[in-house]
Amino acid sequence: MNIPTYIERPYYTKKITPFLGKQIIKVLTGQRRVGKSYILFQLMDSIMAKNSNANIIYINCELEQFFSIKNHDDLLLYVKQNIKLGRENYLFIDEIQEIESFELAIRSLFAENICDIICTGSNANMLSGELATYLSGRYIEFNIHSLSYKEFLQFHKLQKSPESAVKFLQYGGMPYLVQIGLTDQMPFEYLRNVYATILLRDVVSRENIRNVAFLENLIQYIAGNIGNLFSANNISRYLKSQRVSMSPQLVINYLKVLTNAFFIHKAVRTNIEGLKIFEIGEKYYFEDLGLRNALWGHSQKMDNNQLLENAVFLHLMQQDFKVFVGQLGTQEIDFVAEKNGVRVYVQVCLQLSNEKTINREFGNLLMIKDNFPKYVVSLNDTLIGNNYKGIIHLNLHDFLMLEL
Repeated sequence: MNIPTYIERPYYTKKITPFLGKQIIKVLTGQRRVGKSYILFQLMDSIMAKNSNANIIYINCELEQFFSIKNHDDLLLYVKQNIKLGRENYLFIDEIQEIESFELAIRSLFAENICDIICTGSNANMLSGELATYLSGRYIEFNIHSLSYKEFLQFHKLQKSPESAVKFLQYGGMPYLVQIGLTDQMPFEYLRNVYATILLRDVVSRENIRNVAFLENLIQYIAGNIGNLFSANNISRYLKSQRVSMSPQLVINYLKVLTNAFFIHKAVRTNIEGLKIFEIGEKYYFEDLGLRNALWGHSQKMDNNQLLENAVFLHLMQQDFKVFVGQLGTQEIDFVAEKNGVRVYVQVCLQLSNEKTINREFGNLLMIKDNFPKYVVSLNDTLIGNNYKGIIHLNLHDFLMLEL
């Protein structure tokens, strides 16, 4: 096969490559159009560079030439026909959830150990349901996200600067935008098409959503309330005030299908002192800022605070942190991020414009008595130094370059 040209994303390939050739299924998950296919291409090149005699079997369920592979029997037949005995065989399947009962074929191929299996999917149900049932303990998941700020600069050949950070907040990190450019309305036209694809293929069709208008009303509500605590009852009451009747249970169900498609992500509230999870009240953030802006519109004066918070959340999550909203007594900590026993605390504000704001943002973090790193992130401030009583203040474009 002819592998298309690509810009490398080594953050992901370095994590996945050590597992190539190992008897474990590699599953790349993430929202549609975040670049999973191109990471597969990079892995193929890595394999061929080490062994030019390797046999690559590639199935892309979005391409017409593979539409005949409808179920697990078709998949098994195709793979068996393309296996080359006496050679290393690698099976790559893109958007595997489109194949009915794919997990039965994968289980059989895994048991026979005739090829290394790497696949991608755009729905979390694939792991919580289909794969988990048949292949528990036999696969490893890699979460693929839209471009980080560092990747965004690389793809668009931009220098790190406050202006570049604002571009990132505006256009987001969908990789294909490098083909379109970051000018005028063309990026948003593309992003609206991506949104329609996600909505129709990964949400409405897969989850059998009956009332698409209700779902779109909910998405609009989320887009306008980034960083606000959610409750299904409150959302239901708000929508009712807009003459949209949606029960709290339906709100919960629709939020779940949107998170399953990796379109939004949930941050639950936790008590910092004991990491007890609160059952009520969580926040939702978009996987891609550009997609959110394509739906909601982008007004810098009104939106930057929300986009800033969303960007910080994504930066933490892209580095494999589990991200919570912190609660300490009556005070809220914007983000508590945990990974491998290490915590990072982050407060986010648009501007440290006065002493009251400074005292609030730094004061909340000063109440935390452990020695884990603590940050205050603002959009583009010069009011204070980089360190205040052990708390580090960074502007967004600096924070988004950090490897935490």
